[in-house]
Amino acid sequence: MERVNIATGAPWEEIVGYSRAVRIGNVIEVSGTVALKEGDLVGKGNAYLQTKRILEIIEEVLIQAGAHMKDVIRTRIYVTDISQWEEIGRAHGEVFHAIRPATSMVEVAQLIDPDYLLEIEASAVV
Repeated sequence: MERVNIATGAPWEEIVGYSRAVRIGNVIEVSGTVALKEGDLVGKGNAYLQTKRILEIIEEVLIQAGAHMKDVIRTRIYVTDISQWEEIGRAHGEVFHAIRPATSMVEVAQLIDPDYLLEIEASAVV
């Protein structure tokens, strides 16, 4: 099966050696994604807005890979403050209410930047 690496041009992709997403056959894995737009954080201090932006990025990369949000079968949500789960869950639910992928939400000690409140990974099958 052909492997397709999808890059977004983030400087970390080259430094760390990863792709924003990888598609092999009908499976697409989207790397941990944070709420950036043109290099700037969207929704500083606001977990709901960060979640919305992250899901927009995931949708954009899925489209590049030949998929859509309806193809997502799993999300993994890493949060720095689990007490914000309702705002994160509300934004996730607005996108995935009818799709209902399997998901996990896990509190972590920190992400790479202290202003990142969460990071989301996604798996899709087309």
